[in-house]
Amino acid sequence: MSIFICPVCGGKLEISGKSYICQNRHTFDMAKSGYVNLLPTNNSGSVHGDNKFMLRARREFLEKGFYKPLCDGVCKMVSKYCGENAVILDAGCGEGYYTTAVKASFDKSNIAVEMYGIDISKDAVDMASKRKSGVNFAAASVFHIPVLSESCDILLTMFAPYCCEEYGRVLKNGGIMIMAIPSENHLWELKSKIYDTPYKNEVKDYQLEGFEFSGVEKISYTMNIPENSDILSLFSMTPYYYKTGKIEKERLNELKNLETQADFELLIYKKLAKD
Repeated sequence: MSIFICPVCGGKLEISGKSYICQNRHTFDMAKSGYVNLLPTNNSGSVHGDNKFMLRARREFLEKGFYKPLCDGVCKMVSKYCGENAVILDAGCGEGYYTTAVKASFDKSNIAVEMYGIDISKDAVDMASKRKSGVNFAAASVFHIPVLSESCDILLTMFAPYCCEEYGRVLKNGGIMIMAIPSENHLWELKSKIYDTPYKNEVKDYQLEGFEFSGVEKISYTMNIPENSDILSLFSMTPYYYKTGKIEKERLNELKNLETQADFELLIYKKLAKD
């Protein structure tokens, strides 16, 4: 079984050997690592999403457990809202840290779920697939999700771009969207050490068209980062990396250790049935 659809004609894709094939015989071969490239042909050759440098930095930082409280919170939240044979989509899955953790939490409890992850970066889903977690990964955009309409029980979005139309389309009526965002004090101490005039993150209104806001769980704790290499990895994960000047980067390079706040919000939404 697969919920993936053909990016050419929109037909349902079926797995045949190591390929996905639709009824019109459009064929998409799996990469050696196991993911499938479902980006439209006219976009597939372009550079999309995070590059290898950013992905490696993120993987190294996350695997050291600095965001483990967030990961544990996500796993607990997903398990709260779905049960046996649920279909879960991680939209903008990156290198698969949270995706594989969610899948592993269900495996540990012997609960069968169907887990999918998509990201516009082929390098990201290649890294994710190499985790060999049993998750179905595809290179795809969250703005053109190659997934059957109303096929997902849960949609997870971890700091990824938001596409109201597509997220609403792929979720079943009453399906749950769990959205992770940085809260206002996230990395405040880091920003204070780098910038002359740091600013707090803006947390926008929670209401989203087509969804009922069901609640928020805040996850906040202090991170002690003992090495500059880990501080640099953290910074390269943020949107600030390519927007920071030479002087600020020199300050960053001088940091030997760091104590800073991790401040997140997990927002829960329920898809409203259309009239």
